[in-house]
Amino acid sequence: MDGHLIVLLLVAGVWLAAGILADRLPRLDRARALRRRTGWLLALTLTGLGLTAAVLAAGLQSAGTGTVDRAAAGLALAATPALLVGASTARRVRRLWTGAGALATAPHAPAPHGLRAAAAHPLVGLPLQVTGLATIPGVLSASGLDVFAGPGTTGAGVTIGALGVVAIGVRHALRHSRLAERALPQRQPASPRSASPLHV
Repeated sequence: MDGHLIVLLLVAGVWLAAGILADRLPRLDRARALRRRTGWLLALTLTGLGLTAAVLAAGLQSAGTGTVDRAAAGLALAATPALLVGASTARRVRRLWTGAGALATAPHAPAPHGLRAAAAHPLVGLPLQVTGLATIPGVLSASGLDVFAGPGTTGAGVTIGALGVVAIGVRHALRHSRLAERALPQRQPASPRSASPLHV
């Protein structure tokens, strides 16, 4: 197995694991479990950012066709969503981890809908999942299976990828909206006496 393929598999594995874990966060209904899984997600996110930045930086400093250069070329597509992860997602995951920690003292303390809505925010799961998906073409190309080699396949691949990103984003937005509505305080119905006109 080529060295650059091993590097790409490692980076892709970290990002895909982070995307799967982020997708499951809003399903957790206990604060302690949410705190623990958010800690794992934060560790995976920082690891993915560190590995991606290290490979891309090493590729920029090297001017050849070695292992690092080919690995950096395979991660070129993932650079933009990884930048969004570093700019927004990591901060949101850290805030979520801190918020869950304040409620995780009791083993069975429920996770509030507000925290679960924050975990379902599109800027938490979507950038992680898009980064993971963006590493797959590089892995396939490094393994010798270049799915974009044929004529017309590049445009089809870009279209399918864009539709997939839109579908993932809509799913996250709908779930976030549903949990955010549950987090709103319930209005008490007005009593008939208070609603009736005042008689003098």
